[in-house]
Amino acid sequence: MALFEHVWSVLGYLVPFLFVLTIVVFFHELGHFLVGRWCGVKADAFSIGFGREIIAFDDRHGTRWRFAWIPLGGYVKFHGDPNAASMGQSEIQAQMSPEERKISFFAQPVWKRAAIVFAGPAASFLLGIVIFTGSFWVQGRGDFIAEINRVQPGEPAEAAGFQAGDIVVSVDGQPIETWSQMQRIVQVSADIPLGFVVQRQSKDVNLTVTPRRRDLSTPFGKNRVGTIGVEASVRPENWRIQTFSLPASARMAVSETGFIIERTGAFVGGLFAGRESAEQISGPIRIAEISGAVAKVSFGALMNLAAILSISIGLLNLVPVPMLDGGHLLYYAIESLKGRPMSERKQEWGFRVGLGLVMALMLFATMNDLLHVGPKLATWLAGGAG
Repeated sequence: MALFEHVWSVLGYLVPFLFVLTIVVFFHELGHFLVGRWCGVKADAFSIGFGREIIAFDDRHGTRWRFAWIPLGGYVKFHGDPNAASMGQSEIQAQMSPEERKISFFAQPVWKRAAIVFAGPAASFLLGIVIFTGSFWVQGRGDFIAEINRVQPGEPAEAAGFQAGDIVVSVDGQPIETWSQMQRIVQVSADIPLGFVVQRQSKDVNLTVTPRRRDLSTPFGKNRVGTIGVEASVRPENWRIQTFSLPASARMAVSETGFIIERTGAFVGGLFAGRESAEQISGPIRIAEISGAVAKVSFGALMNLAAILSISIGLLNLVPVPMLDGGHLLYYAIESLKGRPMSERKQEWGFRVGLGLVMALMLFATMNDLLHVGPKLATWLAGGAG
C-alpha cells in the first residue's frame, strides 16, 4: 500500500510536468514548422522529445511526426539538415538535385532562414500571451485591496512611518488597486527608494521607503526579493474580484509577458552584478516539483505556469549562443553584413562552445535541483522503505 501511494505521488508530479513541457515545446517548434512551410521549406521531422520513437506517423507532405522517449525538448528537422542544429551540411548539399535544394533550409535567402528561426521564440511568447489572455478573460483576477494590517517592528516600513490601517494609493506615481500589485513593485525594487502615497483617515500621506533585500523561503525554493515589512489586511470585505473584457484581457496579457521578460533580464543582470542568487536557477527536477504543486491548486494555475515557462524558454532561446536560436540569428546577422556565410569550420566551433555552455547551465541547474529536492527525496524514500 505504501509503495502504491509513493508511485501515485510521483505521477502527481510527473504527469503535470510532462503536460506543461509538451505544450511549451510543441508550440515553440510549431512556430519554426509553420513559418518554414510558409517559406517553402520541407520539414522531414517534427519531434517532441529525443531518442527512440514511442509513436510516429507521416503526413501527406512527407513530414514524420514523432513522440520520443526523452521528453526534455524537441526539434524540427528541415530538409537538407543532417541534424536538428543545422550543422555539417556541405556533403549532403553537394549530392542534392536542384529540386531538392529548392525545398531545403540552407538554400533559402538569409531573411527566410532568420524568419524560420525567430518564429520559435515568437511562438513561445505568443503562447504565453494567449494563455494569460484566456486566464484574465475567463477567471478574472481576485485579490485583497492594499490595506496594511500590521507593520513589523524593525523593518523599513516602520522607519518610514507606515501605520496599520493605511491603504496604499500609489507607488512611484503608479496607481495601486490590489495588494499583489503593490507587493510586486516592492519585490523587484530592493535597495531602491520608493515613493508611497497612502490613505490615512481620509487624508493622503506621502512616505518614502527603501525595500530591504532578503532571501524569502517559499514552497518552491528561495527567492531574493525586496521587502518592507508589512502584512495585508485579509478581512473578507477587503476581497475584490475584477473581471475584464477580451481586449482588456489581451492588453493585460501583453503587459504580463513584458513584465516576465523584463524581470528575467533584470535577474540575469543581477546575477553578474552579485545582487541575485544563482540558487534561484531551476532545472527539470524543480520544475516538475512546481508543476505538481501548482496542479493541485487548479488547472488554470497549471496553465499560467505553462505560460511563464513558454515565455522564459522563448527568451532563453534568443540568447546569442550557438546551438540556440539566438546563435543562429547571430550567424545570419554576420552573413548579412559580410555578404556570405561564416565558414563551416567556424560555425562548428561555435556550436561546440554553445553546446558546452548549455550543458554547463543544465548541469548547474540540476545540481541546484538536487540540493533543493534532496532532503525531501531522502524523506520520501525512507517512507517508501518503511
